[in-house]
Amino acid sequence: MTNSTTRGLSRRRLALLLAGLLSLASRQCLAAEEADAPKGAAVTVLKAAKSCFADIVEVSGIIIPREETAVRPERQGLKVTEILAEAGDTVTAGQPLARLTLPEGGVQVLQAPIAGLISSSSAVIGAVASGKGEALFNIIARGEFDLVGLVPTLDISKLAVNQPARIKVIGAGEVDGKIRRVATTVEPNSQLGQVFISVTTNRRLLVNSSGRALITTGRSCNNVAVPLTAVLYGSAGTVVQVVRRQRVETRRVEVGLMSAGQVEIRDGLQEGDIVVARAGALLREGDPVRPVTSSADAK
Repeated sequence: MTNSTTRGLSRRRLALLLAGLLSLASRQCLAAEEADAPKGAAVTVLKAAKSCFADIVEVSGIIIPREETAVRPERQGLKVTEILAEAGDTVTAGQPLARLTLPEGGVQVLQAPIAGLISSSSAVIGAVASGKGEALFNIIARGEFDLVGLVPTLDISKLAVNQPARIKVIGAGEVDGKIRRVATTVEPNSQLGQVFISVTTNRRLLVNSSGRALITTGRSCNNVAVPLTAVLYGSAGTVVQVVRRQRVETRRVEVGLMSAGQVEIRDGLQEGDIVVARAGALLREGDPVRPVTSSADAK
């Protein structure tokens, strides 16, 4: 075998040896990287992003007449002979409600002193009416109602006269309203104060029916939002779990407004932070995880 042939074989052997060494080194590096990489559970994550929240005060209460007038005859001992209006009727001022006979003979016509809605009537043919007894009719002046409810002290400071409200009334659906009066004092034990909200509607309302008013008092768009499921409440305070370098970090946060399953984070998170979508006690500080972007965040 010639020297040139020997040199060629040596070069090929050397090349094969070098290739083998490089492949071995590459496999060792990859194994080292895999050994260092976290092998924790997969967790669904999302990016914290800014969102707008409406500051809404909720007032629950009952529907009451704003002003109600009792209608009786002026004299004693009159007998009801004819009924001209019933409960539920809308009447005008001066409209006849009933005819009554006088003890000495003759007829007196009982008229509505104001326009409004007759809320109740005790008039019965043949019954004796009196100026001091039970009212024959009760009229809700102009058919105007209020929702009267109780509000916590913290919310009363947000309310003001003439703020618009959207009211859900049982049996009548949604109607418009406006704050008419806000309490200047609160009940000392419950720390609740009364709020009167005028109800604007042509629908028939039932006295003492339940209602719930939603009043938007402000709007915040400066902070990030996360799902309510991402927030943990415990003895250590309010926290959110984030993922950084594929490991769990626990952040104490200050929460603000809430809406549609989202909560405003006023302090403790930055826009773009990777947040565990469903935080839980099984995840602890420093745990390795494999973050998986939520479908909603990926859109």
